[in-house]
Parts: sequence; structure tokens; C-alpha cells
Amino acid sequence: MSTSAFLKMPNSIYAGTDLTKHLDELIKLQTNQKVLLFTDKGIEANHLVDPLITYFEHEGITYQVEDEIKPEPSYVQVDALLQKVSQFDFGLIVAIGGGSVMDAAKLISLLRGADYTIQDLIQNASIAKKQVPSVMIPTTTGTGSEATINAIVTIPEKQVKFGIVSGEMLPDLVLLDVNNVKKLPKSILAASAVDALSHCVECYTSKNATIFSNDIAAIGARYIFQNLVTAYQDEDNVAAREALLLGAFYGGVAITASGTTAVHALSYPLGGKFHIAHGVSNAVLFKQVMTFNKDAIMPQLANLTDFVFPDNQQDSEVSKADFMIAKIADIVEAVAIPTDLKQFGVTLADLDFLIDSALQQTRLLDHNMKVLSREDVENIYRSILS
Repeated sequence: MSTSAFLKMPNSIYAGTDLTKHLDELIKLQTNQKVLLFTDKGIEANHLVDPLITYFEHEGITYQVEDEIKPEPSYVQVDALLQKVSQFDFGLIVAIGGGSVMDAAKLISLLRGADYTIQDLIQNASIAKKQVPSVMIPTTTGTGSEATINAIVTIPEKQVKFGIVSGEMLPDLVLLDVNNVKKLPKSILAASAVDALSHCVECYTSKNATIFSNDIAAIGARYIFQNLVTAYQDEDNVAAREALLLGAFYGGVAITASGTTAVHALSYPLGGKFHIAHGVSNAVLFKQVMTFNKDAIMPQLANLTDFVFPDNQQDSEVSKADFMIAKIADIVEAVAIPTDLKQFGVTLADLDFLIDSALQQTRLLDHNMKVLSREDVENIYRSILS
């Protein structure tokens, strides 16, 4: 664990219901109060945007809706989006949606009117400066994008995902409204919440873990472990869904404090080439990577078990580590996420591409407590192709 700790969070965070009134505190600070509203057509169809529209119209705020954001967009698509929205004069970005919507909005908040391009940020994100303040309103229980300094884009020519990382992307306001996840389909709830759980566990076992990230990741993990199966089985259990929303937020804060590790590194090629949903690809790899890492992260897994499952505190360190890995596998199975890559059209013929692409994710692999050789990466992929 790092001997020093520093925590970055959005400026203001509200949790609860009917939170649009809190937009006042940010909008009234802006000289230009025109709003660019990022969302997608699915969110609109489910009427989750309606309270925002009602608020804007009641307050006489000029707004423009952008709902053409692609799932897991490429940097080329983000650049095209920038050219499109730059035709509208806006002083604030409000994003309501999942990770793709929020990531795209965060990138536009850095790019609009800047003298650098998204290609420049891929090469060197340290040049980024916040150009437009932003509000994030998540509608899934997983990505934690509302709390991270990351935005993921696909690089199509390499068939891989890439994380642009800059503290300038932190939102100015976050609204965690449980109304936005009440009707979230159970398959999306499951995949996104397992993604959030991987954030928490990876950050807790990261080489860059700190006292801040560990405390936050542990709270997030407990929320998710204790509520995911209930929320999945009982779609009317609002309290369980709210707990997952909070767990996902804590996972995002933990990412900003310490960073994810090899689960995400090996996941990115699966999303980039095979378009496997991010939460699903993490779920496929979760147990296997933790098993590989176990001898290097045993104290961390044991401590996390003590916090999340305190009835096991009398067990040995190795037993608690094994218990945590087993619980990860159990929860993935309980929410019916497939764990065999063959179901997604991935074959042994794809191994070299997967290995080469994963090994390029040095930002994430450098966080991993255990160094992964090419053979190690191959063995992990083979274990989920059997």
C-alpha cells in the first residue's frame, strides 16, 4: 500500500430521489447558462430525461439534446461528436446515461474550444484542461464514470480500448438518483454491478492502493456483495438497487485513487475486437485473474473478506483469500453472466491478438501486484476458452 494518499472527487455529490433541483447551484454560477444534454435514445424512451427537460423548461434554460452517442465510442466518433455539438453555444454539459454517455461527455468537456485534439490526448493526456463544467447522472449500477478521471475510447485500427486519464475530467456535480435505476433490466444491472465490483476488488488489491482507496473500495464491495443478488432476483427492491448505485460510485472513486489492474487490462481487447460488453468481459476474467494473483494479494483478499464477510474472521489468511475468490465466482454465476469466451465467438485462433493487445495495457498492468508474463496472459485466456 502506498505510504501517501490523495483523494480526488467530484465537487458536489447528491444521492436520493428527485435531485434535479440541485442543478441550480451549478447553473447559476455560469455566465453562459445554455445546456448541452447528453443521453441516448434508450434513456429517452424510458422517460429518464423527462425530469431534466421539465426542469430546464420551468427555469427558462436553453438546452440542446444530443442522443446519438454510440456504445463504447471510438476516438473517431468522439471527434465527429465534437464537431457536431460545437455548432451549439453552451456553457454547461449535463450527461444522463451509462458509461459511454458519461465518458463521451467528459471528453467533450475537455475538447470543446481547446487547441488540442482527442488524438493528442491519447498521446499525452496531461495537456488536458477543463473547458466546460459538467454534471454526471448515471443510469446504470456499474461504470463509476461519474466519479473517475478516466474516459474509455476504442481505437479501431488496433481493435482495442484505451483509457484517457486526466484529473480535469472530474465532474463538477454528480446526481445519484435511484429513480434512474429502478427499471434497469436485470441483465444490464448484473453486468454493470459486477463491473463495479471488479473496480472495488481490483483497487483494493492494486499496487497503488492507499488508505483512502482501500476504505472506499471496501465499502463499495460490501454494498455490491450484499445487494446484487437481491436486486437481480427482486426487481422491485429499490433499496438494493440504491445500494448498487452507491457501490458503483464508490468503485469509481476508488479507481481515481488507485486504479484497476489485470482484470481490466485483459478485458479491453475483448471489448475492442469482439464488442463484448465491458461488464461481461470483466466478469469472465474476474475469478481467473484473482486466482492468478492470489499469492501476491493474499493479505488484501483476507482483509477485504474480514470487512465484507465478518463471520469468517477466524479463518486463516489463505482460507479467507480462497473464500473471497469463491464469492466472486458465486455472484457471477448467480446473476447468469456467461464465463466461457467461446460463447462470444472467441477461439484459440484469437490468442495471439488477445495476448499482444493485453500486454500493451501497461497503464493497468503496472498497477497489478504480480507481473504477468506473456505465458501467464496466455494461460488466463486459455482457462476461459476451454
